[in-house]
Amino acid sequence: MAVPAAASVRDANRYRPPQVTGLVDLLDRQVRERPYARALVVTGERVQLSYRALSTLAGDVAARLAGAGLRRGDAVGLICANTAEFVVGLLGAARAGLVAAPLDPALPSRQLRAKLVALGAGAVLLGPSVSDSTTLPVPAWPLRVDVSRAGTATVVLEARGCDVPQGVGAAGELSDRDALVLFTAGTTGRAKMVPLTHANVAASLRNICATYELGPDDATVAVMPFFHGHGLFAALLSSLASGGCVLLPERGRFSAGTFWDDMRSVGATWFTAVPAIHEILLERSERSEREYPGPQAPPLRFVRSCSAPLNTATQRALERTFGAPLLTAYGMTESSHQATSEPLPQRGALRQGSVGRPTGVEVRVVDRDGRACPAGAEGEVCVQGPTVARGYLADGEASARTFVDGWLRTGDLGVLDEDGYLSLTGRIKNLINRGGEKISPEHVEDILAGCPGVSDAAVFAVPDVVYGQRVGAAVVVREADGVGREEILRYCRDRLAAYEVPDRLELVTALPYTAKGGLDRKAVRARYAP
Repeated sequence: MAVPAAASVRDANRYRPPQVTGLVDLLDRQVRERPYARALVVTGERVQLSYRALSTLAGDVAARLAGAGLRRGDAVGLICANTAEFVVGLLGAARAGLVAAPLDPALPSRQLRAKLVALGAGAVLLGPSVSDSTTLPVPAWPLRVDVSRAGTATVVLEARGCDVPQGVGAAGELSDRDALVLFTAGTTGRAKMVPLTHANVAASLRNICATYELGPDDATVAVMPFFHGHGLFAALLSSLASGGCVLLPERGRFSAGTFWDDMRSVGATWFTAVPAIHEILLERSERSEREYPGPQAPPLRFVRSCSAPLNTATQRALERTFGAPLLTAYGMTESSHQATSEPLPQRGALRQGSVGRPTGVEVRVVDRDGRACPAGAEGEVCVQGPTVARGYLADGEASARTFVDGWLRTGDLGVLDEDGYLSLTGRIKNLINRGGEKISPEHVEDILAGCPGVSDAAVFAVPDVVYGQRVGAAVVVREADGVGREEILRYCRDRLAAYEVPDRLELVTALPYTAKGGLDRKAVRARYAP
């Protein structure tokens, strides 16, 4: 019997997620009950910062920001790598009643300036890696955290008085109920500003912690950047909310060469990353036994993958190599990151090829008319719940299209099965229309990635006077395997419909990715489609 393709999951086991209300009280329970437990491991010397020390640093930053002329609900930029300065700046801004907007420190100054102007930020906090602040349109205050080897730490922040103009940019739509403004990746269009309240943040952290049963015995290494939801919510904030520990790699950036040493040094029990990073770690472990320390590695409870599709062949190889279940999750900036995830093995079945079940939200799949599809039917994925943002800042038209009757229309295509597991099949905007046949690039990419010798693939539309569009593909092959175009196409013909097989196939050395870790489809089209 067919059932509507909608599902929700309530955590019914004995685990109790942390009862935080947002960023302001994120550390409170740990400071009361476990003040000297490690919260962060920082710097190249891997110095431990306790929850009490981290809370004190955040309080110092809050006091200095409060005396700088900023009002509650004002927006402040935060340009910083994954360092102690980011964590202290974020939590300090929240305690001062400010709304933090994390930005990628690798962005060109022109883009940073444009984002700060669009937001209407009153000031910006700069981490140590940001050297040039002369072109920024608002007061720029360098933030530095000095940490001794003994674990004592002090804050250096000269937040001078500033006069924040009212009604400039999107900040006028914010209040002190808001915690964050995150910018979407913008790989298929202009980046949008997503306001997330403290209530959104708290709901997201409760859902993530409940899904993976995170607690004080857990530790992880920060792989993903904190200026996007994946690294911010799944790795940093959920760990701190649950009393765990996060190691911040030296210079605040992921390094495959030091990753397993970092994992071992912190006694990591899990980590989360995008498929591109999982592929790097897998390839290096296959190339050299020293890259993965085997029995010397910390025993992992699970490994998590999110933010881009992970093909099933890679998933199986990762589980064999790391000796732990790989749990695939799905989410968006607009849903405060996670919306679905595969459960821990003791809590439910793992279904490779799916992104799991809803985690604290309701998910449904709808047809073009907005009606719920039966189980097994493809449609647009929609999400509703306490983690969903209220809309976009300064973009009423996009908000009206995306946030409809309390539902977030994700723009993703998917299928819900009768047990509530979601499988993603593509993205509506990415579909290739070849003479009326609709082709999902993600599906073709998944097939290409399963071809022996292929390490990465991107599929895109090629303009055609007869069919309107044809299928193009750029494929990265492992040099040692020596696979060629004809072998790849033969592999595709055995597994794809004739109209899905790439008409053009280019062998390339690398594909462009965003800082979030997703395939940069705009760059792919610009580079490979005429």
